[in-house]
Amino acid sequence: MTDRSPSAPSPEFLAAFRREAGPGGVLSFARFMSLALYDPAAGYYAGGRTRIGRESRTDFFTAASLGPVFGELVAGAAAALLGPRTAAAHTWVEIGAEPPGGGVIAGVAQPFAAATTIGLGQTLTLPPRAVVFSNELFDAQPFHRLIRQPEGWCETGVALRAGALEEAALPELTPEVRAVRDRLPADVPEGYRIDLPLAAADLADRIAALPWTGLFVAFDYGKSWSELATETPSGTARAYFRHRQGDDLLARPGGQDLTCHVCWDWISAALAAHGFPAPMLESQEAFLVHHAAPVLSRLVTAEAGRFSDRKLGVQQLLHPAHMGQKFQVLWARRD
Repeated sequence: MTDRSPSAPSPEFLAAFRREAGPGGVLSFARFMSLALYDPAAGYYAGGRTRIGRESRTDFFTAASLGPVFGELVAGAAAALLGPRTAAAHTWVEIGAEPPGGGVIAGVAQPFAAATTIGLGQTLTLPPRAVVFSNELFDAQPFHRLIRQPEGWCETGVALRAGALEEAALPELTPEVRAVRDRLPADVPEGYRIDLPLAAADLADRIAALPWTGLFVAFDYGKSWSELATETPSGTARAYFRHRQGDDLLARPGGQDLTCHVCWDWISAALAAHGFPAPMLESQEAFLVHHAAPVLSRLVTAEAGRFSDRKLGVQQLLHPAHMGQKFQVLWARRD
């Protein structure tokens, strides 16, 4: 009897795939990714194992992995953007907190009226006045995959054949992609790939459409539409497993993280359409330096003369070679 390959689909995932794909045996990549990440029985984010951290058994680490220093900085920045008195009337809401129920400001002194989290897949409801915060939430939303062919843009999906997953061309564009077909570039070379983060833009629209006022703050990595459409010929999709970045998106479905760069233009447009004037996009370094300066000053003063974990955390958050330029922050305020 041959053991199943560690990168092969699990029986639970195969059952979910067959159920969703039906007799045709093919899913759009966005639907495949939805199963691979969020299916209750087989999804990556539905499992109970620890995914985030620096340990060898985890898959990646985020700014939140650096301890409470990240929470102190983002809470200070949000309070500064709202004003101290105004901040006290708002509830801090973190969407997609990892681990569920935790949140970056858990245990951190902060000026808000209350703090709560909304886990992935939970109902999206917001208090009337809120700071809506997320850290690497939008890049984890399902995306569509396109490749330029001689006859035009082709959408690719995932097929199950002889028990193995493989990339397959869809016979036609899915409705979601057809709705944005006019945006697709016409003059890119054959073989150019675009990973369309449509669900990320839809999530931003759903958040902004709810009846709340306050501050929206999203930490993530992304590009402008111009960059995605002309400067990333291989697309931006990637997989993470045991702190290794890979391009085999179909390996171990449900056992590895899948992600792509978000389109900041689309998220900004969703916010602006619902009354958030002039959303601002800054590098993580610039955002924290510009808006959390008093907190940074206190941290530097308290840690003067020694090289502590807190000082190392600040360095990793700000340094351009670490997270300072790799990540961006989109923020907007609606009064």
